[in-house]
Amino acid sequence: MSQTTSLADLKKTSKMVASQAGIGQVKAFMESQKATLAAVLPRHVSADRMLKIALGAMRTTPKLMNCTVESLMGAVVQVSQLGLEPNTPLGHAYLIPFDNRQKQITEVQIVLGYKGLIDLARRSGQIVSIAAHEVCANDHFEYAYGLDERLEHRPAMGERGEIIAFYAVAKLVGGGHAFEVMSNQQVLDIRDASQGWKQAKRYGKTENSPWGAHYAEMGRKTVLRRLFKYLPVSIELANAAALDELNARGESQALDNVLDGDYITPAPNDDDDAPAVAAPTFDPAPILQMIAAAADLDALALAGEAFRDAPDEHYDALKKAYDNRRAELDPAA
Repeated sequence: MSQTTSLADLKKTSKMVASQAGIGQVKAFMESQKATLAAVLPRHVSADRMLKIALGAMRTTPKLMNCTVESLMGAVVQVSQLGLEPNTPLGHAYLIPFDNRQKQITEVQIVLGYKGLIDLARRSGQIVSIAAHEVCANDHFEYAYGLDERLEHRPAMGERGEIIAFYAVAKLVGGGHAFEVMSNQQVLDIRDASQGWKQAKRYGKTENSPWGAHYAEMGRKTVLRRLFKYLPVSIELANAAALDELNARGESQALDNVLDGDYITPAPNDDDDAPAVAAPTFDPAPILQMIAAAADLDALALAGEAFRDAPDEHYDALKKAYDNRRAELDPAA
């Protein structure tokens, strides 16, 4: 029979690297913080589910085991406050390892996805709709700021050409709208200044980096983040944008400081040395609903991104549903 985990042991575990502490101690520490987690979670998400997702993320992203236990739990608490599930096929947020050279430790960093920012914006209650798009050389695109603001974008039906700009637009509850336009060069300047891109260049892995593999999505997220500065956003969205700014600059998000107060010693049990909890089961039903409900190609594209990393046993069925819906929306394609 295992012995009860002491308060001193939990505090010691919190400062350790996860791989040194062992998955059993990491699990015990996370269980000790379940009450903290439950206090910040939305009602429809359970603390048990978030802990399973976090433990599953450590299995799918082994480098997270190089991070401190406290920053791992801090990241889980932070994304829980935002109401987002990390490292799932929805693509709302991701937990990644971050080398804090000043402290000479590896911490967890939260990276917000484009769809996560959109979801937070829609939840604020102040925005009717919000979207971001890339503009290509062959598109019809006109905009003007000033007393008579206007924005018109008609994507080319054939070859659209290279990306020349990005824009984000929001319709507000009280009427009116707000939009932001950035040239492609402005986005490239931000990309080139980001620590993630610099590190990818240093190791010759730009093609596999988020900026290299998903440039259009990163550009849309960049212009969205700029638009948020002028919108009546919620505190959750403001926090999310601030976290993402820190990540873009390669600065620590200080997630090891998220946990304050006393530790709660968990009840004794016999599975302290149990293997890591498996990643949450993939459920294709919500994505199939997104595909069926898609009213246009932009909405369908978001549904397509949601199953990009779906398990093989679900991918073919989702792709077939996606192709059928696309044929319905765009018979000429």
